[in-house]
Amino acid sequence: MTKFVFVTGGVVSSLGKGIASASLAAILESRGLKVTLIKLDPYLNVDPGTMSPFQHGEVFVTDDGAETDLDLGHYERFITTRMKKANNFTSGQIYKTVLEKERRGDYLGKTVQVIPHVTNEIQEYVKRGAGIGTPDAVDVAIVEIGGTVGDIESLPFLEAVRQLSLKAGPNNAAFVHLTYVPWIAAAGELKTKPTQHTVQKLREIGIQPDALLCRADRAVPADEREKISLFTNVHPHGVISMWDVDTIYKVPRMLHEQGLDELICMKLQLLTRPADLKTWDNLVHEVGHPQGEVTIAMCGKYTDLSDSYKSLNEALRHAGLHNHVRVKIEYVDSETLTEPGAVEKLGAYDAVLVPGGFGKRGVEGKIEAARFAREQRLPYLGICLGMQVATIEYARHMAGLAGANSTEFEPDAPHKVIALIDEWQDADGSIQKRDASSDLGGTMRLGAQSSDVKPGTLAHDIYGPVVTERHRHRYEANEHYLDRLQQAGLVISAITQREKLTEMVELPQDVHPWYVGVQFHPEFKSTPWDSHPLFKSFIKAALDHQALRKKG
Repeated sequence: MTKFVFVTGGVVSSLGKGIASASLAAILESRGLKVTLIKLDPYLNVDPGTMSPFQHGEVFVTDDGAETDLDLGHYERFITTRMKKANNFTSGQIYKTVLEKERRGDYLGKTVQVIPHVTNEIQEYVKRGAGIGTPDAVDVAIVEIGGTVGDIESLPFLEAVRQLSLKAGPNNAAFVHLTYVPWIAAAGELKTKPTQHTVQKLREIGIQPDALLCRADRAVPADEREKISLFTNVHPHGVISMWDVDTIYKVPRMLHEQGLDELICMKLQLLTRPADLKTWDNLVHEVGHPQGEVTIAMCGKYTDLSDSYKSLNEALRHAGLHNHVRVKIEYVDSETLTEPGAVEKLGAYDAVLVPGGFGKRGVEGKIEAARFAREQRLPYLGICLGMQVATIEYARHMAGLAGANSTEFEPDAPHKVIALIDEWQDADGSIQKRDASSDLGGTMRLGAQSSDVKPGTLAHDIYGPVVTERHRHRYEANEHYLDRLQQAGLVISAITQREKLTEMVELPQDVHPWYVGVQFHPEFKSTPWDSHPLFKSFIKAALDHQALRKKG
């Protein structure tokens, strides 16, 4: 029978519920349990696909093509279970489903209310995410509830999980509450009152936490933890200190040493082998003992907020660990690169990366970055839009196609080398159609798709004969221009079979040591223990370039 751990947050948001949930999942998985994680988001958007990265950070894409919360990225980087569409849902999805059922007459004329109709629907979604009643059913489902206890919008979720825990029975559900213990510098002490109040709020709605994770900028002393225990009715060994650490990969060890996994296993009556955190200890050692450092220029337009490129930053760090170097990422606002002399500053870096993005702003700067990297033989990785700007740049300056552009930025460009395709085959084999007036939500090429890789290319060295990666984009390289580009020397190293969609482009290695553009998002499949072959190769190229610069 699947057991549940419900993770809630209090006092303020952005305390790291996702990391805490993923870390607990990692420890339980190391004990031999089959674990999954589910994220419940209280906002009314149907999914985060159309939300600004400034508002919500990156959109993480699963193998089955779901656009989800960035916390699912943390989940996949901490445990081996792959996330699916069912692992993330929003209030918007719940209300949409309930209203569709009401319109169809499924409620047989009853008055549709938050309790029981909305809360029942939430419970059904949670059970679906846990795989209950299917071969994918897990031992433990950790359910993270977004937002902060006390918010109006998350109340239906909290009521639903309270009901679910009641139905599951006392040894089949546990509650973990993440709270904040602020340090008041003027008084020179940690204050427990916000934690007392947030637990009071939880208990008002019928939830008694089994464990409290107390976030602070320092370790919470034993006497403060005893005080918290007394006022919150949580057993002293359930009050756990979570202080700030220099790498998130220290969190599983921190929670294990304070007995969180033991407490959860006892509460849920799970008999398991002892936790084995050797993998995490090795990672932490590697993070703390780099043998060098490379600096990557990331030329994007969401440079004010690192959460916009969360998976990308992590993928670069993972590749650094496997190359035994620290990766320093410097964000370069691509809008500034069109200013006189600005692009030459990229010469100070070991490699250039142009990430994905939507909209016209900053695109000409990205094209300049691609040109500079190509001409100066600087390692270049273009992801999604980064591949498209490399293609536009090559078309303009090497293939003689003056004014080449994407119809996303210039609908009347003389040479539409990047265009909107109107038909493609989805991950499940179904044929999808769209046009320029289609809804923005859910009209992209999404999820994992495979393509053949051309032998004798850098892509083949990295991936072998087939590449399977996740996608999230609307525009594609225009098939009608591929011959012109290849005649000018661009290598199309991976292409889909049915639609002839370009997946990877590169320059021959005798022309440029490492210049690759990919239409997919490889960062979504990088894990700290395995890294990712494309990023490993990219960081290795950056190291080689650094060594050449030092010699020269």
